[in-house]
Amino acid sequence: MKAVVIIGDSNGHVGLGIKTAKEVASAIKAAIVIAKLSIIPIRRGYWGSNLGAPHSLPTKVTGKCGSVLVRLIPAPRGKGIVASPVVRKLMQLAGVEDVYTTSSGSTRTTENTLKAAFVAIGNTYGYLTPNLWAAQPLAPSPLDVYAEEAAAGKRRY
Repeated sequence: MKAVVIIGDSNGHVGLGIKTAKEVASAIKAAIVIAKLSIIPIRRGYWGSNLGAPHSLPTKVTGKCGSVLVRLIPAPRGKGIVASPVVRKLMQLAGVEDVYTTSSGSTRTTENTLKAAFVAIGNTYGYLTPNLWAAQPLAPSPLDVYAEEAAAGKRRY
């Protein structure tokens, strides 16, 4: 028997666990453990103006598993989650309130559809947006730090 488990706190964290076992109860227990170990953060954003709390995704993201390709598109506030029932539950547990989805491939396989959606929302932290482009001080290069010693011919062993 195969168990597919989604866990989340509806506040930007979600996990997915899949486990196969001979008994249903042991498959579910193991899938819950795997889901807890695979929790990832979700970056939430806005569609349009950034008034209020983040309600959607920051940009369009895509995930693929097997033949299934899931694309998540930010939606305006109040639109809700426009998705299949399993992807809708994943988005609710992730804390995303408004999102459009498109999918292609054999979406009848729930496992691959969930994996593709999980990869897609995991990709929200796969890039830096302009608001995260803060100036980072660079560490001095070892060539600059030890330039005098190298020029003097001193050896450090």
